[in-house]
Amino acid sequence: MFDNDRYLTCGVDAAIPLELQLFLWECVSSMPAPKDYLQVFELSPSGKMQLVKHHSEEPEYSMDYLLPSDSPIVEKLYIIDDGDHSTMLLASEY
Repeated sequence: MFDNDRYLTCGVDAAIPLELQLFLWECVSSMPAPKDYLQVFELSPSGKMQLVKHHSEEPEYSMDYLLPSDSPIVEKLYIIDDGDHSTMLLASEY
């Protein structure tokens, strides 16, 4: 799961910096198996840092990351694996 072609929506391309996109993909790649087809990321500021809350439901998984950032953003994203490809999208695009 999540080892197929990767795509992102226009919303992600416009709202999420490339370095952060790559970090989110790496979070999914490096998490232990088995992996839920739906990965959830909640982004928010924490002082001058970017807080990334990564979680999934089945099996239950949760990890928080703090990243240096000049302009932290607030956004909720999903990475969904449908078996053929993986897509990163904003929650508002779901």
